[in-house]
Amino acid sequence: MTIPDFQTIMLPLLKLTGDGKEHSTTDIVEQLAQHFSLTDEELNEIIPSGQRKFYNRVGWARTYLTKSGLLELSKRSYYRITDEGKRVLKENPQQINMKYLEQFPSYIEFRKKKGNGIPGGGNPPPTPGTQTPEEIIEAAYQEIRDNLALELLGLVKNSTPSFFERLVVELLVNMGYGGSWDEAARAVGQTGDEGIDGIIDEDKLGLDSIYIQAKKWESKISRPEIQKFVGALAGKHADKGIFITTSGFTQEAINYVSTIDKKIVLIDGKRLAEFMIDHEVGVKGLTAYQLKRVDSDYFSNG
Repeated sequence: MTIPDFQTIMLPLLKLTGDGKEHSTTDIVEQLAQHFSLTDEELNEIIPSGQRKFYNRVGWARTYLTKSGLLELSKRSYYRITDEGKRVLKENPQQINMKYLEQFPSYIEFRKKKGNGIPGGGNPPPTPGTQTPEEIIEAAYQEIRDNLALELLGLVKNSTPSFFERLVVELLVNMGYGGSWDEAARAVGQTGDEGIDGIIDEDKLGLDSIYIQAKKWESKISRPEIQKFVGALAGKHADKGIFITTSGFTQEAINYVSTIDKKIVLIDGKRLAEFMIDHEVGVKGLTAYQLKRVDSDYFSNG
């Protein structure tokens, strides 16, 4: 079974607490995991913020039920059902979701408040029923990143060969190769067919070298091109190489690389743009957002 969205979790969570007893956060997660027959792999699935996806969704289901007055925090990290929650269970609802919770004044008040941790303040999530607030933020971030990568790749494709050469050198230096920029430029700096070819140090001490080929192409790089590259490696008595292109690689080329002894890394246009973003080449920071959560350890001795 796939990991349920946070609204699907609401009713099973309320039923779990229907015995009127206090339930710890850990107990709630474990019992719900059994209810939804989740595998260890699903339980350990991580969202980009570093939280486990199921734990995050259970947390938001619990938050909405608490803000609606159906659950209450009885003591640190322990929850129990309220009288209102018991009344709801007696009505035997088929599901509890954000629409259902709109009948409770405390929930409406919670949604209206600004700064309550929900994107847009009182506005409902853009995809209710499928994403928690963190997932909405992360999806929006990924969309911005993907669009940025496409824009970057378009600019790289339209750049001159000499500009492309400088870009690759700067990227490799920012990634930790070649020592200083000047050292890397001297090592690479050999203009080829709309790209660069050369050797760059793998580390700052120059203990090993990597052969590089970069092609600013529109068509995909095929297996014969990779075979030529491997031959160039052999001529330089090198075992490691990086092949960078603004386009992509055919499946035959990718399969070929996996069958040879030499270590060849293929970087297509999409991956090139992502590396540029990650290592701040051709981009600059605009705005930073930091998500925070309660530090349970801080309150453990309270």
